[in-house]
Amino acid sequence: MELKFKVQTKILRPVAEVFDAVYDPKKLSGYFTNGGASAPLDEGTTVEWAFADNPGDEKFAFPVVVKRMVKNELIELGWEGTKGLDTHIRMEFDAADDGTIVRISETGWRETQDDLDASYRNCMGWSHMISALKAFVEHGIDLRKGAYSGLYSASENHGTSAEKAA
Repeated sequence: MELKFKVQTKILRPVAEVFDAVYDPKKLSGYFTNGGASAPLDEGTTVEWAFADNPGDEKFAFPVVVKRMVKNELIELGWEGTKGLDTHIRMEFDAADDGTIVRISETGWRETQDDLDASYRNCMGWSHMISALKAFVEHGIDLRKGAYSGLYSASENHGTSAEKAA
């Protein structure tokens, strides 16, 4: 059994606007990377994503490798997963009659309980991210603001830095 997941939603805005809200570091920081994003998601670059609302309220950052980017269509990322394992994130942007369908999938875990647990945490994180993207693009609302502060202690979250941020 391959451990993987996909989340998706429709955003009622044109594909170029939705894509840019993920690609542009200032916009991404407006609803997701609330501790900052170091650069645009250009293919072949490594960017730093930071989050300011994690266990212990410590801001931390981690590298995200942009494996592939096709403007207004696709962003593929890699990052360190459980115990040094690199997982693969694929974000697809498809134009629809009344907006954009966004799909985010993540693969690359081993068939262990630790990796299964990590995939659940990341699935929850990407579900929140895609909902926050919709709220930000359609209504200018930051759903992440205050969403995680004080909810988890560092000892409750056993994942990697990437999993803790999502």
